[in-house]
Amino acid sequence: MARILNKGRNMPSGLALWSPLLHLLVLVLCVQGTGGRKMSETQDGDGHETTHTEHAHAHHPSSHMHHHMDPSVMIFLTLEDLKEGKTMAIYFPKRNPSKSPHLLPREEADQIPFSSKQLLHLLHFFSFSQDSPQAKAMEDTLRECEIEPIKGEIKSCATSLESMLDFTRGVFGVDTPFSVVATTHLTNSTTNFQNYTILEEPKEISAPKMVACHTMPYPYAVFYCHSQQSVNRVFKVLLGGEDGDRVEAVAVCHLDTSQWSPNHASFSVLRTKPGASAVCHFFPADNLVWVPASTSM
Repeated sequence: MARILNKGRNMPSGLALWSPLLHLLVLVLCVQGTGGRKMSETQDGDGHETTHTEHAHAHHPSSHMHHHMDPSVMIFLTLEDLKEGKTMAIYFPKRNPSKSPHLLPREEADQIPFSSKQLLHLLHFFSFSQDSPQAKAMEDTLRECEIEPIKGEIKSCATSLESMLDFTRGVFGVDTPFSVVATTHLTNSTTNFQNYTILEEPKEISAPKMVACHTMPYPYAVFYCHSQQSVNRVFKVLLGGEDGDRVEAVAVCHLDTSQWSPNHASFSVLRTKPGASAVCHFFPADNLVWVPASTSM
């Protein structure tokens, strides 16, 4: 159920699929630049991009925002939309890598409490006042990380590269090599929101299991990583924007949305309801999707 804009606004994006031998090095370099959300950003009701990623589907009524009011929810689409020639309005957030929080080494991250019970201590540690936007963002991130997963889901908030890899390894099994895919920007467009056309038939990445990791607003890089037992499909999609932008994007389709909150933003955008149809969404460039390496090429 695609939406088409009359006029565009601002952004870039695209996708990289890295070999098992190189992906850790590239990931470190990539994440060092785009590891987390800026603490100064205006946050939605979930404290991060839960209006335009799927991981808040069960938890937050505040993630429900009508798409005419907030272009950032315009990342959802249906399986039927994933075809060559389809044009739709898509939001790709533009973030300055140099201003993004960096991943900490595990030894350093593990020395900092990561608990809402320690929020006052953490605010003092990072020199934020209790009524600051940064304090609200930190509180929201900690709350989101501590909420119980929905049925059929496992989750973890990774505060270091090592903890992210440990969680992913736990999902796939210690003997299963894995690789990472992410949206990449092929051009330097500054347009965040415009009409994009799918330029070629989307390529499906066979992924019987997948782990999605979403950046969270925090003083250092934190990734909300989760995996669901329900069937998901992963695609690489080459997009062309009205302003000439080229994006090689990652799209993930969730075939079973029956456990999602009816207030999830995707149902407003696609005019559907939990369990009625598959919900797909594009990933911003600083989010990661881990897939078994043997099935990723």
